[in-house]
Amino acid sequence: MKNGLFISVEGLDGSGKTTQVQGIKKYFINKNIQPVMLREPGGTKIGEKIRHLVLDAKNTEMDRVSEMLLYAASRSQNVAENILPALDEGKVVICDRFIDSSVAYQGYGRELDVDEVLNVNLAAVRHRLPDITFFLDKNPEASLKRRKEATTADRLENEKMEFHMRVYKGYMELCKKYHDRIIRLDAEDSIEAINKEIVMALDSVLERK
Repeated sequence: MKNGLFISVEGLDGSGKTTQVQGIKKYFINKNIQPVMLREPGGTKIGEKIRHLVLDAKNTEMDRVSEMLLYAASRSQNVAENILPALDEGKVVICDRFIDSSVAYQGYGRELDVDEVLNVNLAAVRHRLPDITFFLDKNPEASLKRRKEATTADRLENEKMEFHMRVYKGYMELCKKYHDRIIRLDAEDSIEAINKEIVMALDSVLERK
């Protein structure tokens, strides 16, 4: 692929993102394409250190603007070190979360100015958005319950339900605004049914590529 292919997967924690990310990876491997697998925050040495800072449940005093800037900094490093070089080489990049997470969590969840959050992050990613984004839509209460049952909750997961409801509303707004890029998937469906929808979408993207 001349310009590579950039895929992101979004959703609340506990929505089933990890399972579907692995399914997308398998899809490309079956086509003899080895995708570049990344996560956010993280993906680089610097990014992983930032990840520890922003998700550490002990850092309760973190300012919401500081949080937004830290996420953007991690993302910027990921773009510079991994994403842009891989796309320039024509590779497939699959990222667990990207710019939509910041708009949903820091813009809507933290109630910062959504346009400011978007602009900061557009600068961080050099205005390079994913070619296609899959959003796993799951009820916030059910999603968070599933996540907390799996592992110890991080700093954001410990927030009150009102926060997670605002994040969910943010994702809904993003799905409307970027309907040409974001594909909403019902996370209540079976893993197989969701994967089938993803495969159909990816087949269509590859045909156009």
